[in-house]
Amino acid sequence: MSEIRFDGRVAIVTGAGAGIGRMYAMELAARGAKVVVNDLGGSRDGTGASSSAADSVVDEIKAAGGEAVANYDNVATMEGGANIVKTAIDAFGKVDILINNAGILRDRSFLKMTEQEWDLVIAVHLKGAFCVTQPAITAMKANGYGRVIFTSSTSGLYGNFGQCNYGAAKMGVAGIMNTLKLELAKYDIKINTIAPTAYSRMTEDIIDENMGKKLRPQFNSPMVLYLCSEENQATGQIFVMGAGWYGRTAVVSGPGVCIGDAQRDITVEEIRDNFDKISDLEGCKPHDSGTSIFSYMMPLLS
Repeated sequence: MSEIRFDGRVAIVTGAGAGIGRMYAMELAARGAKVVVNDLGGSRDGTGASSSAADSVVDEIKAAGGEAVANYDNVATMEGGANIVKTAIDAFGKVDILINNAGILRDRSFLKMTEQEWDLVIAVHLKGAFCVTQPAITAMKANGYGRVIFTSSTSGLYGNFGQCNYGAAKMGVAGIMNTLKLELAKYDIKINTIAPTAYSRMTEDIIDENMGKKLRPQFNSPMVLYLCSEENQATGQIFVMGAGWYGRTAVVSGPGVCIGDAQRDITVEEIRDNFDKISDLEGCKPHDSGTSIFSYMMPLLS
């Protein structure tokens, strides 16, 4: 079995000072990539800053014979995103891989959530994905190659109590991916989204410790590194994983039902009488773009 390598590739991993991000950075470096280890060094709720987290991972990579540099910028600003990419170009001359991993939590039930708690989480997860990805793909486009990973969550894909801000941001990054996969298709830039599950400081108070022993951060790295590899040709897909299980998830549509003739008005009662068919997901399929929904309407449009 041939080994997947990243020799000559330059990777940026945001939020790489601990947890899953650290594992991505370490494994990429072990397989030959030059890595920018970005981490603001703050606490789980986003407060504070320190260079020690990123520096520690860089030291580990170098001690193992790899190449890495640290970056301490905040992903949630355009200046910070630009500086993260500049760090890669200044140190290694280009950007091939970007893993958007940085995140914070400000959990609160919806009725108790403050504007600040909403804004901070959206800023890091959703705006941060924009701020770093835009300059990164600018560099990738110029080179005609790139691999980008967005980090979603089951909290956004399926829901989780007390995480409306986090869930909204995590669904939002999937929306960014859905557009970028179309805009960048001809440049050999593959864009995918992952929803990792791991026991870390982000989840230690919501995952049972005994279960957490099986949800090792390392189990997320193989899928992420494959998606970052030159061998991977998949784009615009979402993968969920944890404890050694990996699977694709997708926004899908059931076959639904066509009512009327695209000319006459449709009544509320017709919706009521067809609601079971409208809600049925048997035979569902994923969509390649927003326009693919028209395939269901063709009996009315043709």
